[in-house]
Amino acid sequence: MAILKIARMGHPVLRSAAQPVEDPTSPEIRRLVADMQDTLRDAGGVGLAAPQVYVPLRIVLFFAPPDRNNGVAVPLTTLINPVIEAIGEETAEQVEGCLSLPGMAGRVTRPAVIRYRGVDTDNRPVDVQARGFHARVVQHEVDHLDGILYPMRMTDLTTFGFVEELRKGAAT
Repeated sequence: MAILKIARMGHPVLRSAAQPVEDPTSPEIRRLVADMQDTLRDAGGVGLAAPQVYVPLRIVLFFAPPDRNNGVAVPLTTLINPVIEAIGEETAEQVEGCLSLPGMAGRVTRPAVIRYRGVDTDNRPVDVQARGFHARVVQHEVDHLDGILYPMRMTDLTTFGFVEELRKGAAT
């Protein structure tokens, strides 16, 4: 497989809505997903959307390590043509980063509990309720499919900055 180049904030592919995948089982989609998996592993992230690798299709990959998700591991998941709905009114604010904004982070408020649906690469339905970090990473990645980067969701830009500077500020 291949490690793909990751688009950075400012590139037009990250500002546009992605197109639906017509055949999730096609060899081209399977190859793209495999390359995205390699790219995600290489980059050390927890999620990746197809537009981040310059492909304007509605595909996301994500996982949630147990240490970031209240002890519950969510395996690497491929979600094609996803739809998300918030469940309830509860929100949570946490720091987010993004492979398309290397070295940056900021606090983002999102629904705490969601339901996501779509299909996998075998065109099998995926229908999951998620909370905590699992819900956050899915929302973050699906935002990429609509041309939204996390700073666009921020309400307080004083929490946005370079990770190493934010850590210095937290230590003082």
